[in-house]
Amino acid sequence: MPQKITKTDAEWRGQLSELAYKVTRKHGTERAFSHDDFPKAPGNFHCVCCGAPLFDQADKFDSGTGWPSFTRPMDAEAVGEKEDRSLFMRRTEVHCARCEAHLGHVFPDGPAPTGLRYCINGVALDFEPEGA
Repeated sequence: MPQKITKTDAEWRGQLSELAYKVTRKHGTERAFSHDDFPKAPGNFHCVCCGAPLFDQADKFDSGTGWPSFTRPMDAEAVGEKEDRSLFMRRTEVHCARCEAHLGHVFPDGPAPTGLRYCINGVALDFEPEGA
């Protein structure tokens, strides 16, 4: 289990951009097609709040939704889940297990091998190229 990171609201505001704060700390959603311009090179995606490794480029796919999509997290313990009943829908929210940053949602309509689509706000991610 990853070591938890806790900060005050003021500390998160000081560390993050306005949009990253809204998405990760206040459970917002970025506009589709606004933050999915990551390099296609091998590497890993990390939590923008705490730097925890979350997703591997090898598991990223183009879902056509406008948000970065992955078939699975790098480690099952890196990403937590909870029920989200906002907006008159029933969905599964995913968050960083280390700092509780809202990442997006997971849906059962992804490709093989998992059949899952982790639909993630790009502003919640930092990309680190392999070997960096």
